[in-house]
Amino acid sequence: MMSIIKKYIPLCFLFLFLCGCSEYIPKPRGYFRIDLPEKRYETFNEPAYPYTFEYANIAKVIPKGAARDSFWIDIVYPQFNARIYSSYKKIENNFQEISEDSRSFVYKHTVKADAITEQPYENAERKVYGILYELKGNTASGIQFILTDSVHNFFRGALYFNVSPNKDSIAPVSAFIREDIIRLIETLEWK
Repeated sequence: MMSIIKKYIPLCFLFLFLCGCSEYIPKPRGYFRIDLPEKRYETFNEPAYPYTFEYANIAKVIPKGAARDSFWIDIVYPQFNARIYSSYKKIENNFQEISEDSRSFVYKHTVKADAITEQPYENAERKVYGILYELKGNTASGIQFILTDSVHNFFRGALYFNVSPNKDSIAPVSAFIREDIIRLIETLEWK
């Protein structure tokens, strides 16, 4: 009798083991670690431009140079395949129209956005007022902002990556560049 029990005990354990491990849960996809460089801030202060601000030394400021867009620039991060498209408009009794166009451009992303937060900014001493928009989810642009004095100047920026939107894979870089956008907002001055 003991020899029969010794034969069936391993089979019982094998049966319990196979029944206990019937559910397979896949692991989430991983991403490569991104090494974020040290950065310093430099001042963009071109004589012909009606504004000045600080930007990270790891980025390049590229003027657009077209006649109607003569004060438009791109702030390019070649290492991260990212770009802040920036536009400037002179307000000529059309503040409401420019402001609404900019807001509607942000809210066109509601199709893909899980949420859109608005963070106001105000520096009355320099006459700079703005809003930082953060778009959560797999949107084409995760961060956008506007800055204005409400009378003469309107500056707008939007961060885009030249990759398919995937909030998980670009989150560290987006947060890294967000710091630079905050710095730009806090240091922008009208000439």
